Amino acid sequence: MQSKELTYSMTCAASVSLREMMETYGQDVWNYAFFLTRSREQASDISQEVFLKAYKSIGKYRGESTLKTWLLTITRNTAFSLRQRSFWRRFVPLGKHEDTRAALSAEKEAIGNQYANRIWEIIMELPDKYREVLVLDIQQDLPVAEMSVLLGIAQGTVKSRLGRARLKVRAAMKEGDL
Repeated sequence: MQSKELTYSMTCAASVSLREMMETYGQDVWNYAFFLTRSREQASDISQEVFLKAYKSIGKYRGESTLKTWLLTITRNTAFSLRQRSFWRRFVPLGKHEDTRAALSAEKEAIGNQYANRIWEIIMELPDKYREVLVLDIQQDLPVAEMSVLLGIAQGTVKSRLGRARLKVRAAMKEGDL
């Protein structure tokens, strides 16, 4: 009788921590999945799969990195597994992003949105290894050390990829007169 109560309370604790994980990191996981897949539908599917995998293997989390880094690693591996299983290499342009700044004139807002969308299009056109470090830096605000753990590469490699990615974006912006 006691073991059933213990199992039940452990299950409740796990579901609460899963809920907390999803509330805290759900948007980060979805955003990262989106930038890896370039598809809203696949990002949603991957996000769900990531939290299911995390829930099933929470006991394997060793605390060697932050929980966010662990979840983003699962996201990356899940997205790459999907890529290997299917043929999807099409580009889905970014949709409009909500602007939380003070209200701008319609013209300024439209120009700002075009500029931001063009920058993200440039980033999305980069080779995977450059796009991925930029997204982790810009979108997820991960330090180089955590990117190194997540990607399984040396910190120096992360730094050089970030530098090269930024140069490529700057060059494409100059080329397009942005």
